Amino acid sequence: MDFASLATEYQQQFNAKPERVFFSPGRINLIGEYTDFNGGHVFPAAISLGTFAGFTKRSDRTVRMYSANLPQAGVIEFSLDDLSFDKAANWTNYFKGMLFELGKQGKQIDQGFDLFVHGNLPDGSGLSSSASVEMLMGEILLKAYGMAISRVDLVKVGQQVENDYLGLNTGIMDQFAVGMGKKDQAILLDTNTLKYEYAPVKMDGYVVVIMNTKKRRELTDSKYNERRSQCEEALRRLQTKLDIQTLGDLDQDQFDQNSYLINDDVLIKRARHAVIENQRTLKAYQALQDNDLVTFGKLINASHVSLHYDFAVTGKELDTLVETAWQQPGVLGARMTGAGFGGCAIAIVKEANVDAFEQAVGQVYQDTIGHPAEFYIAHLDDGPRELTK
Repeated sequence: MDFASLATEYQQQFNAKPERVFFSPGRINLIGEYTDFNGGHVFPAAISLGTFAGFTKRSDRTVRMYSANLPQAGVIEFSLDDLSFDKAANWTNYFKGMLFELGKQGKQIDQGFDLFVHGNLPDGSGLSSSASVEMLMGEILLKAYGMAISRVDLVKVGQQVENDYLGLNTGIMDQFAVGMGKKDQAILLDTNTLKYEYAPVKMDGYVVVIMNTKKRRELTDSKYNERRSQCEEALRRLQTKLDIQTLGDLDQDQFDQNSYLINDDVLIKRARHAVIENQRTLKAYQALQDNDLVTFGKLINASHVSLHYDFAVTGKELDTLVETAWQQPGVLGARMTGAGFGGCAIAIVKEANVDAFEQAVGQVYQDTIGHPAEFYIAHLDDGPRELTK
């Protein structure tokens, strides 16, 4: 997908050329899963797959949107005078939500627009298409409307859309990774303070392969909120004796010495993952700084094991992909990425081995699960931007 092909699609739908074309990436998380709402660190990166949009400003207050990915929904129309959540508005609620939440801050636009959207993120893959479209709307507001707001504040608004407008209890990682992405770099983000550092990802003959289970992952239907409440309850029990604000405040020794306060096998496992995954993420950041891909790969493997045994969010599809990947030549590490329960996993694979890797893992997955997986090379990319011809 590029400027010309998007412009052609736009013209077929709206009978005119778009004024401007924008792109917003998806994201992967290299390591640091389920740490974002536990006050820990995450280590995501924006990727070259994402959401493209053709845009034209209108003279009235009407907004018309069409998605090439959901043609059956047709053109969805709404007015800037009513930005309230509407289930019938379907996917456009992510865009409406951005306009609504910014409006609450006194940041409004007075002209509507036509928008044609075409994403190449796999459907239901957990590569954060929702954050991609939220930050796409943010980029349009920055560039086409000249809205005075920082990117970090747009990231925060994206999270408000998920939490307040849509009622999803998600952390800030997805919007931050998309909104603040840089080419060939990952972001070490402290979710407590929003302090962040970029880390160059030098793969030295290796690539990140995304492995898609093709099992849809719906956050609202998953056990995401259950895991979150379990971590909150474990924290509450620890706080009866410890002066801590989040599970991310603890290191492994402190947790081991005080886990008796939790006094529940399941809650101990959930909290242990959050604490140790945070420590793993800091070690992974250092390993990349040291150009030590072998250590980085081992930490990725350990992350998946913890997500399987302690956090119980992997499932047969993800485990089949990851455990098969571990057995292949030229693989340094593999793990699920995102919320789990389906979606995607990643593997660090020697570039020369990628074709054989995809063939071998794909065959085992097909034989075990009964439908094919999909594989993509993840190129780490810049955040949202306007495209030129």
